[in-house]
Amino acid sequence: MPGFSMDAAAEQRFNVNLSILFTELPLLERPAAAAAAGFTAVELWWPWVDSPTPERAELDALKKAIEDAGVQLTGLNFYAGQLPGPDRGALSIPGEESERFRANIDVAADFAQSLGCKALNALYGNRVEGVDPAVQDELALENLVLAARAADRIGAVLLIETLNKPESPLYPLVTAPAGIAVVDKVNEATGLGNAKFLMDLYHLSMNGEDLPSVIDRYAAKTGHVQIADNPGRGAPGTGSLPLEELLGRLRKQGYEGWVGLEYKPGDRTGAEAFEWLPAEARAAR
Repeated sequence: MPGFSMDAAAEQRFNVNLSILFTELPLLERPAAAAAAGFTAVELWWPWVDSPTPERAELDALKKAIEDAGVQLTGLNFYAGQLPGPDRGALSIPGEESERFRANIDVAADFAQSLGCKALNALYGNRVEGVDPAVQDELALENLVLAARAADRIGAVLLIETLNKPESPLYPLVTAPAGIAVVDKVNEATGLGNAKFLMDLYHLSMNGEDLPSVIDRYAAKTGHVQIADNPGRGAPGTGSLPLEELLGRLRKQGYEGWVGLEYKPGDRTGAEAFEWLPAEARAAR
């Protein structure tokens, strides 16, 4: 599997998404596994898919596992329903799911703050049959404003993510401009300026977008980047996306943030899943 050159890799700040990598291990063992593979930073989807408000003991156990491993939590999703699974967020879904999202806002923000995490990702949620999209969008904006204020309280950014239509046909944000439009709306509503775009190069490529153009247009509004190769959502080098080149372009456009490794390891588990990345480039500088 062709990998990144040391020079290119050394320019980036990588973190490992522990909700898609190291999943052969129990959650509490994954931070140490990431550290053993040479990484110093990790990110997570909301780990408790059934509960926006888990018991304090569960939160404390995960916090301890991250601290004991000596890794930095750099990103956390708000409650997003069954993820992985059929759900793509909760905040635009009227009724119980919206209420669960609201109940989670301060829980997620406080947990992030306790670990010095400065980015919170709010997945928009699927369209619901029989509900006017305008009603969902109005609810989404209300909830995103609440989330942006909570993020601001802890000195964090609020991330808005574009997914891809083939895999998420009911998700309304399936182009970079659609994601950016929501970012702009939230910032206009709050005046805080802390809503940012989560640029996932895999999802954007699945949508057939012109990635160099997206990077040039939106790097300045981007708060986080995630990568996987396409086709297959595997490790860099397993598909045909020029990820090394694209990340270099992002740097040239001024992006200096994290690059989240959010790919499927396939049959390579543990440290084997990272053979494309020189070991010396895994610890964030």
